Amino acid sequence: MKRIFWIWLIFLVSACQPQTPPNTIYLIDGEEIRTLSATSPIPAEILAENEIFLEAADRILLNGEVVDATAPLDCENCTLQLRRAVKITLITPYEEVEFETAAPTVGDAFAELGLQLYAADLVEPPVGTIATDQLRILYTPSRQLAIRVDEQILHIRSAAETVGTALIEAGIPLVGLDTSQPSMSEPLPEDGQIHIIRVIEKTEIEQREIPFEVEYTASNDVPIDQEEILTPGITGLIVSSTRIRYENGVEVSREIETERKVRDPSTQIIGYGTKYVIQSITVDGQNLEYWRALNVYATSYSPCNSGVEKCYPNTASGLPVKHGVIAVIRSWYNEMQGQAVYIPGYGYATIEDIGGGFPDKDWIDLGYTDANYQPWHHWVTIYFLK
Repeated sequence: MKRIFWIWLIFLVSACQPQTPPNTIYLIDGEEIRTLSATSPIPAEILAENEIFLEAADRILLNGEVVDATAPLDCENCTLQLRRAVKITLITPYEEVEFETAAPTVGDAFAELGLQLYAADLVEPPVGTIATDQLRILYTPSRQLAIRVDEQILHIRSAAETVGTALIEAGIPLVGLDTSQPSMSEPLPEDGQIHIIRVIEKTEIEQREIPFEVEYTASNDVPIDQEEILTPGITGLIVSSTRIRYENGVEVSREIETERKVRDPSTQIIGYGTKYVIQSITVDGQNLEYWRALNVYATSYSPCNSGVEKCYPNTASGLPVKHGVIAVIRSWYNEMQGQAVYIPGYGYATIEDIGGGFPDKDWIDLGYTDANYQPWHHWVTIYFLK
């Protein structure tokens, strides 16, 4: 019974207390500040009580932070801000989109759309611009590019329209004859790959000689079997200019630009000796005076040892084959038949016969009789006597 009494007493005291007046809310709506009475802690209900209605894209802010309009406020005498949504047109290279947003700036509007902005993206007006109704935003998103240059790969982002503009933005100038793939004027490649080719061209001067011709002439001022340059030959000269192209250090082309003859060749005149000079020498104990000495290959023959089946006892001059007669090539025989010679190890002889089938002009055949035949097969010096 006592318990029921105290419950009734508490209820009576409570009923006699004054009721809590409605809460006061301050609302910033554009440039207007309004004072609202609020019996509910929920922003949407507060606004509805004061006949202020929200659109789907409108936002309520508390102390500069967006709050849920359907969630209770944890404050008294709060200052709320109502941000009305505006219509914005977003224009990209691919499409044109209209949307509503209560974002305060262009950058915030992009964030609401879930678009990540990069420093290389092109946004006009800038991201810090206040979002206003009917604002048109031009947006060109940047692309990832891989630039191969100087044996390395540089990764950048660019929203440029052409390869050349992207390279300028990246601080990679094309110097001189440098080129790029794709070319500077082409749009950015779909695969994002740009290759810079460093080009150097060099000019190489080359001198090329033109060989001179050689002419031989008889000279009675030059000893026989000797030669002497009477008039030195002069080589001609051609000068050419060649342009060499290097791409990334590798030669790719070589083109002759100019070529001209700056000097004609001059014929060299060589005199071969026709002058007979008598000389002396002692060979095998014999004092010889001779006008010519030649190194020749000597063989020997006799009437029945001449390399054929038949015996030939006589020579071309009519003399019999014997020691002291030798055979030579036909031209020597025609010019020097009867010429006295001396062959070391053989002795004195005269040219009286023509050798048959000599493989070389410097070949002699030494005569013997069949009885005293001696084989010869070696080199020897023949002296043509005075």
